[in-house]
Amino acid sequence: MRLHRLDLTAFGPFGGCQSVDFDALAAEGLFLLHGPTGAGKTSVLDAVCYALYGAVPGARQSGQGMNLRSDHADGATRTEVRLEFTVAGRRLEITRQPPWERPKKKGRPGTTVEKAQSGLREYDAGTGSWKALGRSHQEIGEEIAQLLGMSREQFCQVVLLPQGDFARFLRADAEARGRLLGRLFDTRRFAEVEKRLAERRRTTEARVREGDAALLADAHRMQQEAGDAMPLPDLAPGVPGLAEAVLTAAAVARSTAREQLTVARCRLTAAESAQATAGHILDEARELARLQRRFAEARERAARLEARAGDHDQDRARMDRARKAETVAPALDLRRAAEAGHRRAAGADARARAQLPPSDAGSAAADLAAAARRAAEELGGLESARRAEQRLTALLTERAGLDRQERADDDVIQDADAWLAGWDTARTALQTRVDAAQEAATRAEQLAERREPLRLRLAAARMRDQLAGDTREAQDRASASAGRALRAHAHWLDLREQRLDGIAAELAERLVPGEPCAVCGGTDHPAPARKAAGQVDRQAEQQALAAHRHADERRAEDEQRLGVVREALAAATAEAGDTPTDLLAAEADDLERRYAQARHEASALHGAHEELRRAEREREQRLAERQEAAVRAASRLARRDGLDREKAELETELTQARGAAGSVAARAAQLERRAALLTGAADAARAAADAAERLEEADVRLADAAVRAGFGTPQDAAAALLDDAAHRDLQRRLDTWQAEEAAVRAVLAEAGTADAARRPPADVASAEATATAAGRRVRDAASACDAAARRCTELDRLAARAAGGVRALAPLRAEYERVARLAALTAGTAADNERKMRLESYVLAARLEQVAAAATTRLSRMSSGRYTLVHSDGRSGRGRSGLGLHVVDAWTGRERDTATLSGGETFFASLALALGLADVVTDEAGGVRLDTLFVDEGFGSLDDQTLDEVLDVLDSLRERDRSVGIVSHVPDLRRRVHAQLEVVKGRSGSALRQRGTGG
Repeated sequence: MRLHRLDLTAFGPFGGCQSVDFDALAAEGLFLLHGPTGAGKTSVLDAVCYALYGAVPGARQSGQGMNLRSDHADGATRTEVRLEFTVAGRRLEITRQPPWERPKKKGRPGTTVEKAQSGLREYDAGTGSWKALGRSHQEIGEEIAQLLGMSREQFCQVVLLPQGDFARFLRADAEARGRLLGRLFDTRRFAEVEKRLAERRRTTEARVREGDAALLADAHRMQQEAGDAMPLPDLAPGVPGLAEAVLTAAAVARSTAREQLTVARCRLTAAESAQATAGHILDEARELARLQRRFAEARERAARLEARAGDHDQDRARMDRARKAETVAPALDLRRAAEAGHRRAAGADARARAQLPPSDAGSAAADLAAAARRAAEELGGLESARRAEQRLTALLTERAGLDRQERADDDVIQDADAWLAGWDTARTALQTRVDAAQEAATRAEQLAERREPLRLRLAAARMRDQLAGDTREAQDRASASAGRALRAHAHWLDLREQRLDGIAAELAERLVPGEPCAVCGGTDHPAPARKAAGQVDRQAEQQALAAHRHADERRAEDEQRLGVVREALAAATAEAGDTPTDLLAAEADDLERRYAQARHEASALHGAHEELRRAEREREQRLAERQEAAVRAASRLARRDGLDREKAELETELTQARGAAGSVAARAAQLERRAALLTGAADAARAAADAAERLEEADVRLADAAVRAGFGTPQDAAAALLDDAAHRDLQRRLDTWQAEEAAVRAVLAEAGTADAARRPPADVASAEATATAAGRRVRDAASACDAAARRCTELDRLAARAAGGVRALAPLRAEYERVARLAALTAGTAADNERKMRLESYVLAARLEQVAAAATTRLSRMSSGRYTLVHSDGRSGRGRSGLGLHVVDAWTGRERDTATLSGGETFFASLALALGLADVVTDEAGGVRLDTLFVDEGFGSLDDQTLDEVLDVLDSLRERDRSVGIVSHVPDLRRRVHAQLEVVKGRSGSALRQRGTGG
């Protein structure tokens, strides 16, 4: 990476705009950055770091954001840092502006904060122009980090070499060195490996402990089942040998449990045999007690039957009388039915006669039937009168309809005459509306033809006004570009002339003793020309030429843009004319208003046409309706006369048929009611006579049946009858008596029952006590047997599960042992890690060894071959091992600690260490070439000879085309280093001034 140019505005102590031309400073290889204390030397380095990473070095990070702004800056000037540099063959320009609190432009007085801004551009050599790459902070940060390949901390240690930090690094302990090297070489991935291995060890250990805990839990459950037969091993989860101890104890417990099961089964068999014998004795005692109770109960039941013998004889006698009365029951039922029918028939006859007139109420049934026939015959004669009455009703309805039609037709004729009277006036008005709308449509078409040309003229006039302003701006830019191009051309010619004046010195620099001169060809160069201070070199001339070409290209672009704008202005003026834009706009608005009004009036044309056509159709319809109404009136007159004649004839006929009734229907209703009443009364009279005959016949039959059954009167037979409930209750009592008598006789006749009655009373309680004790012993034996069997089953299950758990845990235990070994090895706690070095320390030790080797090359030269740096793997106290750093003194041949070096020796040792570290970090970052380095302070501690040797080492860096900037207060360096960047401190802010660079 090579720095070309740095521009500062309102940054740090610099109140205005300051620039640093690193290309001019780098021409000498070494350049000096000096100035009084507090002038801002470190701020220059801060600006480089801020431009690349958006932050200043770590020790000064509190100065971020608005604190980076210069207190000397004007309120309207924004803080900005712009850095132009080349990296990986790409020339880039990065611009950063921190947050800025500026005065408000509008509204109330005060300030507002603008956000930070960033920009990245790349120079395209093919087109000679800059191309924007991005403005996002994140995108720019990622692009810079990818190109440089190092973090901000690495950059500050490698490019901005802080000698004080490396002096501390020389004297620091292993922990402090480890922290610095870890930041520079980013060994976090190795620390992450240690962390992940430790986490994996803890995870697998937890899983192993969890498996061992489950195994111990099964062992505890087996111990609970086996009791004292299984001694539990006194081992914690994760202890080796736990699985084998648990499985061995489980095997012993299972064997003991099987032996206990065999003993329990033998005891259960003996108890079951004793229980069977006691049960047989108990059954015999219970059977004897049952027979003795049965005989005693039978004797008691026989005594109760004998006491109720009289009641039983009465029940049998009552049952015999009831059975005889059942033969008379049909006659009784028949007589009751005949009596009920007679009462119903007599009541119906009385009700029917009550509805007849008094003249007919006492007539016999035959007379009533004859009167009903006469009423029916008279009713049949009224059928013709009914039809005549219906025809008269229809005729009157039709006559009323003709009257309604006549009135409706009169209304139609009157409405038609009234509407037709105003037809001519309405037609004239509608035609006038049609003509007006048609005229508006014609006017709208004419206005529409004028709209588009006027709109185009108005747009051209507005473009003309805009292009007039653009033309003035383009003229100003073209004039400014032409001025800059002339000044750049004059500056290039001046530099070219100055270079030609000192070309002899430039050619003399290329002379090599013994080789021919490129001008004269001679190999002897007795007095070569010397370059004067401030002489222009080829690079300065090329830069001026490039600036001149760039300015000339900008001038050509601005003049071309001016020509394009002028052509567009001429075209717009030709189309719009000289009429002012506001007059064209007013004319266009007036045209649009009249066009809209004409369109609005023309929109009524279709409606007016439709309304005229509807009016003409209505006129034709009303004429047709008036004519049809006149035709219907003529036909109605003839029909009305015919209806009147038929009406008179029908009224004469109906007057004769109705008699005293209001209508034929009323007369027919009277006859129908009379015939129905007479017919019902005749039927009721005949039914009453029939019922009386049936009642007399039932009385005769009932008296005969009662005598035959042995009863004196029918009433005696009726009293002997039982209803269903009484009959069932009496039969139940008789059946219960007979069943009880038979059961008692059967029990008393049993031989076994009689024998049992003669034996002594049975002792059931003693037999039950013996059987209960035998059953308790069986249950105890069965419970013991079941418990032993369950214990064997549970122990088998738990042992099988424990064995399965051991098998399943075996791969995990092997993994845990493997991971634990790796974790201990990387953490430095393993026995085979002799130096107790962590993985990260091991990697950092390798890097430190590389740094010491790279630093030794320069340290040996600075110390005239006396000192070399060596890396040590030894431990110091309780700190890390592998990060020791010693210096070997060639004069004594002994190795000693770096803390024993003097101040000057510490400076050049730390400088060599810093340069070596820069080389290693550069290679580590992907080989990014670092062409610009800065060395900060420490030169005041060197004597003249050592200072010359250190400067020679720094000057030798030019062999790799590097430039080194020395930041120092040492006055002697101003004499030894010609290219200088001075920071001048003033009351209005600091300023930068380059010397000895031709600038």
